[in-house]
Amino acid sequence: MNLYEKLVNGEEKLSLVGLGYVGMPIAVAFAKKVKVIGFDLNKQKIDLYKAGVDPTNEVGGEVIRNTKVEFTADASRLKEAKFHIVAVPTPVNDDHTPDLSPVEGASRLLGQNLTKGSIVVFESTVYPGVTEDICVPILEKESGLKCGVDFKIGYSPERINPGDKVHRLETITKIVSGMDEETLDTVAKVYELVVEAGVYRAESIKVAEAAKVIENSQRDINIAFMNELSIIFHKMGIDTKAVLEAAGTKWNFLKFFPGLVGGHCIGVDPYYLTYKAEELGYHSQIILSGRRINDDMGRYVAESLVKNLIKTDVPVKGAKVAILGFTFKENCPDTRNTKVIDIYKELGEYGIRPIVVDPAADADEAKRLYGIDFHDIKEIRDMDAVVIAVAHSEFMELSTKDISGFFNPVHEVKVLMDIKGLLNKKDYGEDYLYWRL
Repeated sequence: MNLYEKLVNGEEKLSLVGLGYVGMPIAVAFAKKVKVIGFDLNKQKIDLYKAGVDPTNEVGGEVIRNTKVEFTADASRLKEAKFHIVAVPTPVNDDHTPDLSPVEGASRLLGQNLTKGSIVVFESTVYPGVTEDICVPILEKESGLKCGVDFKIGYSPERINPGDKVHRLETITKIVSGMDEETLDTVAKVYELVVEAGVYRAESIKVAEAAKVIENSQRDINIAFMNELSIIFHKMGIDTKAVLEAAGTKWNFLKFFPGLVGGHCIGVDPYYLTYKAEELGYHSQIILSGRRINDDMGRYVAESLVKNLIKTDVPVKGAKVAILGFTFKENCPDTRNTKVIDIYKELGEYGIRPIVVDPAADADEAKRLYGIDFHDIKEIRDMDAVVIAVAHSEFMELSTKDISGFFNPVHEVKVLMDIKGLLNKKDYGEDYLYWRL
């Protein structure tokens, strides 16, 4: 009986190493089919899961309360599993070089608890070669086992979109790969248990790694193009959204939009690819150009706000500004790698300390990472300017009366910055200086 059959029959267990926005939904999905051990170093997070609380809001508390996942912060329990999925983050350092410490640390922990006959599948986004050249030697050293003899490896890049209730693990085609045909077949069959959309068998681990990293690089470049167009059209006095709506009537026009590019994928993954390219003697031109544009958009928004304050004769230093939304994307509590912080910091350079409102965000995380305390939306009164930074559903329900109530009534013209273009521009006439990317 092979490993796949033993998993299905309940004779072996599957482990999930890393229970964040990606790992936890995978663990929950597999627990409907096989026995699952869900491991994370963060004991506080594990305690929340055990208490039936979902801090990620990815599946919800009711699902967590009813899942059969065995949540643990005890790494030794990984010895009970034979099929391991590693889903830890892969961030970048301040100098934009890859920070592989999470995936290296996970490999060490797993290696110390790896048993013969196991398969290890990495899901973390990396540049081609990391799985085989960096993770495998760590697994071998820590376990004393030999890859290809005592255990096998595979790679299956995550495609979960945090906060997205439509594009889920089950509904997105899953790329799978393995070090040999037998491993690939097992990995594919295991993922087919939960991925209704089916799997795509990549011809090698490096191909699967490369496919993932270019998915987000492509999106990053397209958004950078939209951001550059926004800057150009603002100088021309043309509304970018109106231009894109017109151009979008052509059948092959790609419908991307300008915006802040944060999070753990689109704003990070391109640096993994360019880092490896530079190691091989090639300096990226298009990819890094796109990154520079997107990394600079927070400053651009802040400068545009300051110019609009000046246009309306509002003193810049000490101006009362509210920022609505702080997470890296809508309807998601995650504040890590948010680009809204760039707006906040840049406004600080002008002597402005904004009030931040975000009913969806993890307030404790924001305080710990950025030193920012959130305010209740009821406190937003007598503002000189308002920035709608994130398209949370709560903000999309705001009426023109609600928004008008945020401003100091003495202002004849109100400065309203709608970064995502949520509002109907026609509803904000001559008594507003309405601006959007």
